[in-house]
Amino acid sequence: MNESLSPIIEAQQLKEMHKKKSLVLVDASNGTNTRQNYELKHLEGAIFADCNTQLATIGADVSNGGRHPLPSIDDFSKTLGNLGITPQTWIVVYDDKNGANAAARFWWMLKAIGHEKVQVLNGGIQAAEKIGFPVNSDPVAIIKKDKYPCTTWQYPLASIDEVETVAKLPSHTIIDVRETFRYNGESEPIDVVAGHIPGAINIPFTQNLDENGLFLAPEILKEKYEAILEKSSSENTIVHCGSGITACHTVLSLHLAGFAIPKLYVGSWSEWSRNDKPIAKL
Repeated sequence: MNESLSPIIEAQQLKEMHKKKSLVLVDASNGTNTRQNYELKHLEGAIFADCNTQLATIGADVSNGGRHPLPSIDDFSKTLGNLGITPQTWIVVYDDKNGANAAARFWWMLKAIGHEKVQVLNGGIQAAEKIGFPVNSDPVAIIKKDKYPCTTWQYPLASIDEVETVAKLPSHTIIDVRETFRYNGESEPIDVVAGHIPGAINIPFTQNLDENGLFLAPEILKEKYEAILEKSSSENTIVHCGSGITACHTVLSLHLAGFAIPKLYVGSWSEWSRNDKPIAKL
């Protein structure tokens, strides 16, 4: 895969190029009423990707795969075609949480099938609005394409069994990117049990951002994570969150800093905490 394209794009860069016909702008915001919010206000020309129905296949049993399991490759290939995306498409994806939520998940999924030209809007819709990027509620027509040609996830994934096996090994690092109070087990606002995977370390994904909600500079991220990952290689590093969404933000940050892509544990805490696995608290 060609890794020369930066995983992020600045709002001013996007503003200067967004009318190019080859560019597809995607709102991948995730949360309460995000579809309705998109219909009320989105960046001009942006289409909507639904995290729950297009970027995940949510099952009835959260203990099997967590709250946001990856869709099958076949389903994802159909989704991309329905969004008008081909292997040649240049994609810029944003969300309403400074680019720190499902935009990174969509980035990971696209890169993981070998798509080259995809970037996350640094600072999300907030950064674009701040510089006067046009915003409206106009419907955006999608010219559907054939199924996207892909066969497998090319980025490394970790299963719940692998996580349990390696979590306490000194040669491996498990990064939990959730807020510290959730990691500590003080309370759990989403999943059924509070705490963390024994052996995991806590680096909240928000620490990848500066006070303005923008990604830290690559050299700052590199210095930050070098100290953390000095005992394990990228292939021995597993990143997780609550349901496999914000973990992708840290994966992107590591890539931005020049590290190889670590393993993603998609099931994350939502799966682990429902399978009678050991639970640690501070």
